[in-house]
Order: sequence, then structure tokens, then C-alpha cells
Amino acid sequence: MSEKIDVSHQPSSTSTAAFTSKSDFERILQNNKSLTAIFQDCIANIKEHLSGTYLFLLTDAEGVLLAMDYCQNLQEIVRQSEIRVGMYFTEESCGVNAISEAMARRSPIYLPPEEHESPFFKNWHCFSTPLTLGSRTIGYLDVSTINANMKSELIAIAKLLPGNMLSHLQNFPEPPLVEERPIQLTERQLHVLRLISQGQTVKSIALKLNIKECTVNHHKKIIFEKFGVQSSTEAVSVASRLSYL
Repeated sequence: MSEKIDVSHQPSSTSTAAFTSKSDFERILQNNKSLTAIFQDCIANIKEHLSGTYLFLLTDAEGVLLAMDYCQNLQEIVRQSEIRVGMYFTEESCGVNAISEAMARRSPIYLPPEEHESPFFKNWHCFSTPLTLGSRTIGYLDVSTINANMKSELIAIAKLLPGNMLSHLQNFPEPPLVEERPIQLTERQLHVLRLISQGQTVKSIALKLNIKECTVNHHKKIIFEKFGVQSSTEAVSVASRLSYL
């Protein structure tokens, strides 16, 4: 008998999860090419033995979703959700979730459905753990299920998988790092910049991000200073030229 899946946990169209720009994600993915390939190989060896509903997520050290894998009966739900590679799983982007908690605590964390703020994970049992190479955190692994009976099995997998991934990673040659942009913006500044480029007013940006208008103006001021411009039009022009948009 197939497992019933409640789709009521899908995020609403008003959700404001943050994403990297296309050019930023290409750089991030290139810098994490080996980690992503190992994740996909390791998951391929595991998922054929799983019969319940599962979701595997891999992010970089900043919480940017690099790759994901899930069972066939989740395809439509994931497609209708906002979860895509390039999405930030930080608390600021999508509320409290297992990855954001693992980032905050720098340790493995199990998060039951009722403790998630992200609408998508309201029915999910999630276990997330940092991936550490030496003293450096290189990413986060999340293993999730909506089937409570499958929780213990997936947590056991999530505890064993990082060691397997990292042992493989040590045998991979380091990819060349893609050059960082000369101007660094925070996640929130990038989000405000994208909304400015869409023609959003200060008031509409404040409502969309659930922040005060003075906070939006503060972000704009910093963006203008970093780009060396005096107006939103100039900021968007420079941002487009530098591939921030």
C-alpha cells in the first residue's frame, strides 16, 4: 500500500525564501563540485533500500542548497514547493528548520514537525548534521521523512553518511576556487537589491520582508555605498553589470 502524503504543508505563494543569483550559484556549485558528486553517489547507494517517504538535502557551509534527492511519490509536492537548488536554508530565509538549527548549534540536530517554522516541513521529521573536514565545516546534510516509523532508520543513516562522504572527499582533488566578487553583499542586502530591481517601493519591500521601512532604507544606503552609487537605478545598473542580478 502506498503511503499517503498530506500536501497541506506546502509553502504559500507569499513565502519570501531567499535564493542566490544564478551567477553566484554557479560559483558556489563549482567550489563544491566534489562534495555534490559524492553526495549523489552515496545517496544512490542508499535510496534503493528505502521503501518509505524520504528527502535528502545537501547545503554548503552558508546554508545554500546544492543538491537534493527524494522518493518518487514526492515529485509533485517538491515541484509545487519553492524548494530549489540555490535556496538559502538559513532561519532568516525560511524560518527555523533542521539545517538552520544545525548551523546555529554547529552540531547534529533532530527537529520534529511541530518545531519547524518553514511551511513545507510542518509534517516532517528532520535530522541535520554538519559536514566537517578537520576543523572546517564544509556543508550540512539533512535527512527527512514524514513517516514517524521511519524516523529512527533515517537518523541512523544520517549519522553514518557524513563519515562515508568525507572519506570519499579526501580522495578527490580540490576544485579550483572561482574568484569572489569584489563587492560582498549579505543575503538580506541581495534580497533587497533583487526587489529594487523588480521596481518594488520601500513600502512594498518592507511588507514583503516583514521589516520596517527604515530598515529597508538602511539596507539601501549600505548597498549604494558599496556600489558607489546615488540611486536605485544606478545600483541596479551596476549590479546587472557585475552579474548580481
